[in-house]
Amino acid sequence: MDLHLNNKSVIVTAASDGLGLATAKGFAQEGANVMIASRDEDKLQAAQADIRAEVEGANVNYQVCDMTKADDIKGLIATTVEQYGGVDVLINNSGGPPAGRFEEFSDEDWEYAFQLNLLSFVRTTRQALPHMKKSGAARIINIASSSFKQPIDHLILSNVFRTGMIGLSKSLSQELGEDNILVNTIGPGRIGTDRVKKLDHLRASELDVSDDDIRSQQEQAIPLGRYGTPEEFARVITFLGSGANTYVTGQAFVVDGGQVKAL
Repeated sequence: MDLHLNNKSVIVTAASDGLGLATAKGFAQEGANVMIASRDEDKLQAAQADIRAEVEGANVNYQVCDMTKADDIKGLIATTVEQYGGVDVLINNSGGPPAGRFEEFSDEDWEYAFQLNLLSFVRTTRQALPHMKKSGAARIINIASSSFKQPIDHLILSNVFRTGMIGLSKSLSQELGEDNILVNTIGPGRIGTDRVKKLDHLRASELDVSDDDIRSQQEQAIPLGRYGTPEEFARVITFLGSGANTYVTGQAFVVDGGQVKAL
């Protein structure tokens, strides 16, 4: 299948590792011009080298960007437009907020989670939108969490702001349809990333069991019997963010091996 991504301009935020890096590789493999961003320049350089080593001829550059800082986001969009001539695909991604219970978090914790996991997506979209309207067939994918379908214990900050992301995506899909900009949300379930390993470790510490015990319990709750890979997750995003997707917008998908039981 031709995904019509050759020479398209793609931004992937929080792309120095994990799901973001796998997504950036997916678009590079389809011939897109990819701009990766995160706040750690050393990790960005390593990610850029990784993509170039794996994808022959990959056109991938990076921009340091703290997603909680409005000026950094403005700089990311400006640099992308300067280097690639526009923005065709925006993949909004950010690190997850800390785990914990409601009574453990202060106003500052809530404010930071809002800045990182919701307002950052508003800002990137606002800055990219004038350029995406010129594309004629732009795509926005917001990476969330399976918690928007089924709240996850001890992740109240994620549960709240990922749900807000669904409202943002749905509203944007309605407003931007006339510009042929398709907007969708993707929520990962148990994917084998460092973030999930940390969450498993925290849970293991609470229960005084091993990390392997927690993983085994989680895998037993997944119909496919295993954690997913970042590459499996990225393939869904690459399609929805491509020109091959011409009629799917305003939707929220979970990539979780069937673990979430909510309809």
